[in-house]
Amino acid sequence: MQYKLYIPRDAGELLAYLAHMMLASPTFKGTTGYFPQENIDSAFFGLNEGLMVVRRELGEEHNAALKAMSEKMRRLFESDPDDETGDTRTGHMLVHEMEDILTSVAEHEASK
Repeated sequence: MQYKLYIPRDAGELLAYLAHMMLASPTFKGTTGYFPQENIDSAFFGLNEGLMVVRRELGEEHNAALKAMSEKMRRLFESDPDDETGDTRTGHMLVHEMEDILTSVAEHEASK
């Protein structure tokens, strides 16, 4: 069976995806055996493509900030694959910052 990469389609799905990233980081390798293709490349592909999908909803300023956070977060997770140097924790802090931005965008959209 062909594994299809998941791409979040709205701010709510991006929030759920970030929660998954928190649990799967820093290596993003599946532990159940159900998704053996899952890795850091597929995780960040999904995140970045999801950001592109909701780009208009986010606005250019938020989109640029989230993309920069994604790039930095990936570098941090790659530099600390065994969660020993503190870079994974710093990456988790970026996940929380991204969640805050997405939550504010989602709340703003809901209030319209």
